[in-house]
Amino acid sequence: MTAHNKRRFIRMDSLNLLDYLVLEADGSHGRYSMGRTLDVSVDGIRLETVQPLRPGTHLLITLGLEENLVDIEGEVVHCRPRRNRFLSGVTFWRVEKADRHILDQYINAFLKYRETAGELEWDI
Repeated sequence: MTAHNKRRFIRMDSLNLLDYLVLEADGSHGRYSMGRTLDVSVDGIRLETVQPLRPGTHLLITLGLEENLVDIEGEVVHCRPRRNRFLSGVTFWRVEKADRHILDQYINAFLKYRETAGELEWDI
């Protein structure tokens, strides 16, 4: 692994809408908002939001993958501004079994598409 890239899994460019709910430290629900994914892997996503997300923030995310909704619990690991928006990396904490199956199918289908298109980029 290089100093620039700490990912263990392949990430695919993927634009999907999502909504998220901030979980406060005391377990209560905080801010609710929307965003979109910029890429997805088996253990996390990079998302774009209008408001910044503080690293360490816990989120409940509902991710739209084609015709499916996948519920994910995760933690913000980094956030940076970009063109009047914010890019955040989120590591998955909990994904229910049925949602994990949908997520895995989506990632596998996307990988097959990229391989056949000859554009597979490894981001490990």
